[in-house]
Amino acid sequence: MKEIRDINILAIESSCDETAASVVKNGREVLSNVISSQIALHTQFGGVVPEIASRKHIEKINQVIEQALADAGVTLEDITAIGVTYGPGLVGALLVGVAEAKAWAAKKPLVGVHHIEGHVSANYIEHPDLEPPFVCLIVSGGHTHLVVVKDYGEFEILGRTRDDAAGEAFDKVARTLGLGYPGGPAISKAARGGDPKAYKLPVPHVEGKYNVSFSGLKTAVLNAVNQAEMRGETVN
Repeated sequence: MKEIRDINILAIESSCDETAASVVKNGREVLSNVISSQIALHTQFGGVVPEIASRKHIEKINQVIEQALADAGVTLEDITAIGVTYGPGLVGALLVGVAEAKAWAAKKPLVGVHHIEGHVSANYIEHPDLEPPFVCLIVSGGHTHLVVVKDYGEFEILGRTRDDAAGEAFDKVARTLGLGYPGGPAISKAARGGDPKAYKLPVPHVEGKYNVSFSGLKTAVLNAVNQAEMRGETVN
């Protein structure tokens, strides 16, 4: 009887401001996960600068992949296939990852991975017993989606943001309030000790049962800050 060999995937991610590589065994077990973050670099600009991000990916990607293989205790010979994010994301950053993946792939299968599908599939690693169907909320950078995962690789979008994604709204509001970048963690930390009734902000209503909107909420915060500054008031 032929021995069933483990399937080891070398996964490469460079869609935004993190250069990452991981070795995943049989689709559920993470053998290594190496991340080179650019947050400190982009903080001074209040957000990700695409050209700077691309250059930093070029500097770090070889080191990150080699470290991922070493941490997993495998060599390229042990890798079954290589997966890489092909989109959506910053075009220059994505090109760096795809070009690098092609170079490492040689004669091995190369699999392009949709960034948002990758977020859904991450749940299989966090919860090894999880199987479709299930409902999944995706909140990632410029994307906010509610989807039904009907089967592996089969999705139905129930609703999505009609304008800014949650992450974009967080970053813009945090920049206005001087809370730094990235905005989500900074606002979350500040909110723990805050008064939920201190400011009256709108709850947007949009067409579509499961669609959402964050642009109006973001604008309301900006207007509240501007009006307070015009009146000489301190923004709490």
